[in-house]
Amino acid sequence: VGSAKVGWHLRRVVAEGTRVGLEHGGVAPVILDESADLELALPLVVRGAMYHAGQVCVSVQRILVHERICDELTARLIQATRALTVGDPRHADTDVGPLIRAREVRRVEHVVRQAVDAGARLLVGGERLGHQAFAPTLLADPAPATAVMTEEVFGPVAAIVPFSTLDQAFALANHPRLHFQSAIFTERHRTAMQAARALRASTVLINDVTTFRADWMPFGGHGESGLGLAGGPFGLRELSAQKLVVMRA
Repeated sequence: VGSAKVGWHLRRVVAEGTRVGLEHGGVAPVILDESADLELALPLVVRGAMYHAGQVCVSVQRILVHERICDELTARLIQATRALTVGDPRHADTDVGPLIRAREVRRVEHVVRQAVDAGARLLVGGERLGHQAFAPTLLADPAPATAVMTEEVFGPVAAIVPFSTLDQAFALANHPRLHFQSAIFTERHRTAMQAARALRASTVLINDVTTFRADWMPFGGHGESGLGLAGGPFGLRELSAQKLVVMRA
């Protein structure tokens, strides 16, 4: 579990025959079409992006919103993000804790600064808080090639991107080389099934966010995001060598 650079290197250098499972994270997209139930989606999206200060391999990072509801959702996301309490995770009223190392704060700050310098609008956050925390951050309309759109930030940062058609939303969601979990909020069954077919992610969640999982579920990425599956019996099968015994009766 870790970066694609290290994981694929390890696979190249391990002894021949060694069974390897890799999990490299992703740049998780959540799509909200024009029929989305915002009362349901809003708290889930905020939690999905800021839970564990974004230090989750399937943390919500790209929020793709239909242009008809984008202004309303953006205003509500800003309000909800500003209301989050950053502090000591041992305290019951803390919503967002610290990053694992001080250098990670500097790295996340660099990602946000790069996006803003390339034209993204900083809606909320974007600053260090003390030695080891970063303010929950929302960006709008970042350039497609910036790190916040193409690489795993692993911090409390999410980007809002409007779309006009579902095909455009699916293309945006499928753009990076990292494909892990993805999600869509919609009240239309046909749209949900379109997303299930069109999204390249290994898991597509309907009316929930990418951070949802249960231990029995298969869990793993496609392409550069990983190799094989974890989760209950799936992980056991991946790392077990099967043996066949044939006996003549």
